Amino acid sequence: MSKAIKVKKGADINLVGEAKLEVSPSGKSTVFALKPDDFFGMVPKLTVKAGAEVKAGSPLFFDKKRENILFTSPVSGEVVEVKRGDKRKILEVKVLADAETKYEDFGSWDGGDREQLIEKMLKMGLWPFVKQRPYGIVANPKDEPKAIFVSGFDSAPLAAKVDFILKDEKENFKKGLKALKTLTTGKLFIGTRKGESFFDDIEGVERSAFDGPHPAGNVGVQIHHTQPINKGEVVWTVNPADVAIIGRSLSEGRFRAERTVALAGAEVKEPQYYTTMIGASIESVIKDKLTENKARIISGNVLTGTKVNPDGYIGFYDTTISIIPEGDEKKFFISDGWLSPGLSKFSASRAYPSWLMQNKKYNLDTNLNGEERAFVVTGEMEKVFPFDIYPMQLVKAVMVNDIEAMEKLGIYEVLPEDFALCEVVCTSKVNIQAVVEQGLADLRKEFAS
Repeated sequence: MSKAIKVKKGADINLVGEAKLEVSPSGKSTVFALKPDDFFGMVPKLTVKAGAEVKAGSPLFFDKKRENILFTSPVSGEVVEVKRGDKRKILEVKVLADAETKYEDFGSWDGGDREQLIEKMLKMGLWPFVKQRPYGIVANPKDEPKAIFVSGFDSAPLAAKVDFILKDEKENFKKGLKALKTLTTGKLFIGTRKGESFFDDIEGVERSAFDGPHPAGNVGVQIHHTQPINKGEVVWTVNPADVAIIGRSLSEGRFRAERTVALAGAEVKEPQYYTTMIGASIESVIKDKLTENKARIISGNVLTGTKVNPDGYIGFYDTTISIIPEGDEKKFFISDGWLSPGLSKFSASRAYPSWLMQNKKYNLDTNLNGEERAFVVTGEMEKVFPFDIYPMQLVKAVMVNDIEAMEKLGIYEVLPEDFALCEVVCTSKVNIQAVVEQGLADLRKEFAS
């Protein structure tokens, strides 16, 4: 019997273009890439050079600060490019895939003690799937978490349905949970959507059912309502799709990076699900599937995902590719601008009559409808932020780098994704997620020195 928790604060943004529950193979990706920027706080150190031959599971780079944490290739082939940015920062490590994948053989895991499992996961490149709070970094294998959390649903707009992408991966998911249970002496929690039964037959876990609007599916919200994090405590989290990859890879003794992603959004002709792999090219999924309109391509959901170009690559943790209108064209102020009746506009504050239309789906673009301005108190953030934390005060403390105030106001419990809706309703147009991310980086630097 799972514990039922009602999340009252938040907002569901129903967008046009939800993916149909149909799965097809994606187009073939000839080049795959791992992007160090997908791993917050990690400083990459290369183990390969352009021209090197690698197998699936061969390390491409490691964390310079924690050299045992490896990031491995999802496919076999030739390293064709190490793309760099300013100050020679590593942006992407690209691998030209073989026609048939060759795997590093690590040997299967059928059980064993915690240290043996950690060592195997580190060598296989599975460890980066395990993230920690505070900070949202790849977990430190030397830590002992007080609990491990898996969110069994994603409440973000257009996000992939967890029970659907795992429908053929149930056994691998269970094996992955068995491994996670070995990693902690604490409890293993799964947060589920109230009324859904996909996880009912999972044993050895603590289930909590959540009811309410987004961000009820955020693992941070679920942690806050079940095992709040205090200073000095560590909690680990794993995405449900990644749990299945861990289970599959440990069973076979080789790094198996296949996953199912949702291609969704108003600019997709026929939104649905596609089977692909970590690091596959965006083009292999979206080719010939988009409208002719100018669109924003996002790896991830529309609130927290990363903007990518058509020649970009799927993020390491992403199970959704969102395609929405760019919104950079001029709008007539009477029909679409500030003087319009707003029947097609979304407003969490009910400024437009569209809130009266139940189950209305919106075709929203990326236009901010204004520029950044003075950061003023409106009370709107508190309506969509389901933590017992004052979001406005915490963000202001981060802005002035007041570490003592940040700690008192609950910085250890949150990540940028938890402020996504705050960013949506912010009348000052402040990029709050970027502010919080910088605050966490500053905080980690302060205590690492």
